[in-house]
Order: sequence, then C-alpha cells, then structure tokens
Amino acid sequence: MTSQAERHGLPIRAFAPNAITALALCFGLTGVRFGITGDWPQALACIVGAGVLDGFDGRIARLLRAQSRFGAELDSLSDNIAFGTAPALIIFLWSLKDAPRFGWIAALALAVCCALRLARFNARIDMDDQPHKSAGFNTGVPAPVGAGLTFVPMYLWLISGNDAFRSWALVLPWTLFIALMMISSVPTYTWSSIRIRRGWRLSALAGVALLGAALLNEPWWTLLAVSVLYLALLPFSIAGYARVKQRRAAKAVPATAE
Repeated sequence: MTSQAERHGLPIRAFAPNAITALALCFGLTGVRFGITGDWPQALACIVGAGVLDGFDGRIARLLRAQSRFGAELDSLSDNIAFGTAPALIIFLWSLKDAPRFGWIAALALAVCCALRLARFNARIDMDDQPHKSAGFNTGVPAPVGAGLTFVPMYLWLISGNDAFRSWALVLPWTLFIALMMISSVPTYTWSSIRIRRGWRLSALAGVALLGAALLNEPWWTLLAVSVLYLALLPFSIAGYARVKQRRAAKAVPATAE
C-alpha cells in the first residue's frame, strides 16, 4: 500500500532541509573537481563546507518537523559521497597515487568504511537496544569527523610547506587508521552529550563566534587544532562510557537479585 505522504510527495516544509542535504552532496563532488585540478585549498574548503551543511540539515528538519524517510536516505547517500568517496579521491590524488601498490587500496578502504559506518547507523536507527546512543555517545567516529581527520596530513602540509607530510608512507597508514576508526565500536562524544552550565553559556557562544572567525582567517591551523582536540578527547569518551556502563551494571544487580 502506498502511504499518503508517498502519493502526495514531500511536504513543502521538507524542501529546505533536503535542499541543504543535496547542496552538501554537490560540495563534496565539487571538492573532487578541485582535487583533479590540483587546487587543494579549494578541495578542502568544499569538504568543510559539506560538513557545515551536514550539521544544519537535520536540525532544520527537526525544527520544521520535516523528518522523513526520504530525507534520511538522501542524507545517508550525501554523507557517503561527501565524506567517504570525495575525501578518498582527494587524498588519493594528493598523495596516495604515489604509493606503488597499496595507495588505491587505502583510498578504497576509506570510502568503503564510511559506507559501512552509514549502513550500520541506518540498520540500527529503529533498534531499541543501542547502548552507546542511549548513553549519549556515537559508535565510532562519525563520517564528517572522519573526513576532517583524514586531511590532517594535508593541513600540516599547507601550514608548513613540508613535502614530508605529503609522503604516501605517512598518509597511507593514517588513512587506514581513520577508516578503521569509523567502523570501530569506540564510543565518541556527540553534541547531545555536551552539557553547558547556565553560567558558561554566553562564554560558549563567544567561543563559537571566535572559532568561526579563526576558521575564516586561519582555516588550516583551526582545523588542525580541532582535529587534535577531538583525538585528545577520545580517551575521555571511552572512560566516560565505561563509567556509564558501571552505573548501569550496578543498577541491574539489585534488580536481578530481587
């Protein structure tokens, strides 16, 4: 049976978030175009732009109450292209093409692991038993974050001009590491897990504004700092989820005893 929504198409309120998602997809593919011509700053800017748009589409959909199965599927396909396929091609053209045998395999691993991560997310979206999500954590590194982390050697190269950071011997294992982190079961922080105290909210807003200004004026230093900070927080997210598991286990023991 065809639902009423399918018969009449998407409501007009769903147009804005889906248009943003489609725009993020275009940004990702445009990044590949700049990678083909060797314009690496523009290629990175397109992937970063896709990440910014990806952060808005879901929130706008919830604000407009325009969530739909179509939007979820489009978002997943867009993420796969913008944060899996496009970064894989860019990093291959920038460095991994010089690897004698395994450069293309490493690029494929990044794209495939991104697709697997998104497939895992979609498969679990309706499941009740999601320990990481219920505790406010992601499972593995999210696709947009994984794309940003993949380019850490490129940030260093753009900052320093040192071709050692472009060496496939460095980029290849780093790419494989990020690919594995995307499909790992490592608990990572989500935006919903961040709690800002009432007295710190104005300071947090000022910090976001300063981050935006830094991103416009010194994009590669800023992206590198954000990447390092994210990696530095991984041990804390793992420890935080371990504490959540301990509290849940402690609550479950009396219930079992009864």
